[in-house]
Formats: sequence, C-alpha cells, structure tokens
Amino acid sequence: MNYRHAFHAGNFADVLKHLVLARVLAHLQRKPAAFRAIDAFAGIGFYDLAGDEAGRTAEWRDGWGRLDEPFPAEIEALLAPYRAAVAAVSARHGPSVYPGSPALIREALRPTDQGVFVELHPADAETLRARYNQDPRTKVLQLDGWTALNSLIPPPERRGLVLIDPPYEKPGEIERLGTRLARAVAKWPTGLFLAWYPIKDVAGVDRMVDDLDAALARPALRLDLMIDRPDPTRLTGTGLVVVNPPWTLAEEAGLFLPALAERLARTDYGAFRCEALGVSG
Repeated sequence: MNYRHAFHAGNFADVLKHLVLARVLAHLQRKPAAFRAIDAFAGIGFYDLAGDEAGRTAEWRDGWGRLDEPFPAEIEALLAPYRAAVAAVSARHGPSVYPGSPALIREALRPTDQGVFVELHPADAETLRARYNQDPRTKVLQLDGWTALNSLIPPPERRGLVLIDPPYEKPGEIERLGTRLARAVAKWPTGLFLAWYPIKDVAGVDRMVDDLDAALARPALRLDLMIDRPDPTRLTGTGLVVVNPPWTLAEEAGLFLPALAERLARTDYGAFRCEALGVSG
C-alpha cells in the first residue's frame, strides 16, 4: 500500500507501457463494436509533473521528457495516438499533467465503450472516483487488482483489453504475474491482455516468460526495452507481454523499440527485444 505512482509518472517504463496501450486502443477503435478496457492497478488517473512527488525524483525527464524532439516520420506515425492522448489530457487538466493509464483509456472511449478502473489504495481510489465516476463510460472500483482480474472477465462486450501493472512491492510478484495471466487468458481466451513488468532480475523475468510461453494457448508478444546494462540493484529495463496482440504490433514494435532504446538510453547502452510467444512462438 506504500507504492505511489506519482513519483514515477512519465518515466521510461511509462513511455513503453503507454505507447503500447495507445497502439492497442487505436486497434480496438477500428471496429464499430463496443469494447471494455479494464485497468487492474489504476493509480489516480493522471499526475502533475510539476508537483512535489514527480519533482522529487524527476524520473519523467529521462522518459516522456526525452520525447520532445521528433523521431523520423515512420516512428512519429506510430507515436501519434500516444502523443494525441497526452496532449488531450494536458489540455483538459493543465500543461504539466501527464496521463496514467486510466486517462489514456478515457481518451480512447467512444460513447458505447466502457472503462473500468480498479485501485486498492483508499486515498487513490477516492481520487480516482472524483475524477472518473461522473463519466457514464467509466467506473471506479476499490478492489485488489488480482481479485478484479479474476472477477471482471470476460466482460459483457466480449471484446476489449485488460492492463495488468502491479507495483511489484512484494516478493514473488513476477512469478504471480505469469501464473495469474495464464489463468486469466484461459478464462477469456479472446481477450487482449497487456501485462507489465520491471526488469531488474533478468533471469527471473526470463523464467516467468518461459513458463508463461509454455502455458499459453494463444499468440503473444514479449516486448522489452533496456536503457542500461542489466543490474539487479536498480531498474534498467521494462517489458510487456501482450496476449492476442493486434496483428500489426510486432512489425510496429520492430520500429519503435530500437528508436526508444537509442533515445532513452542512460549512457551508451540501449537494447530491446520483440519476441513471439504462445502458439506463434
């Protein structure tokens, strides 16, 4: 209950997570059928990068702050939904505001779509309610994210996504991500899942992904971004497993991952991985 994302908003891990989330939401928008987006660990929705928490760490300066300079046109085309959502949230809430995943989801919802934002922390859940419960397209639940993951799928729309990005404060969370994700996919085989993980213990992440790969009966992608050489004492990388990814995502990741690795590298080291898992592996 001590984790507060405001200290980390807009960092390099957010950049990858939110870029991929925006790409997936854009994919869901291409069909007229309604979708539901479930954010299992929602936080407070958006964050002030000029505020006290973000100012203490300034992690955003080496993440979102490094995206000011445009990339080549083909990369900018892929970043367009992400940039547009950030701009919309900033226009709505203030120029120094950066969106969390609930705000990104809200910007993508059409009148018939639904967003469900789950947050356990009492104060954060109350903030989330104040920000989103007035919108008929969104609903806030104060609930453990892992419990929500089991209880909210499959949704009535039978179409949509689930974002799973726990705080990783407890031992064994990487392993739990793999086992709970495999269980959720078995319950909703056609759902689109985005599961985020930090990269400190590279071997531990590899074991989780290998076990998940063996358990999945659906196609998936592993997308990793390293901004420094592996170091078990600090965060040097971030990754996502995307289950049932849009068919274009692997090709798109092959373009934006190397661009991000080069732009966000701390020193002279940046690396990435785009690997097929599941029945596509």
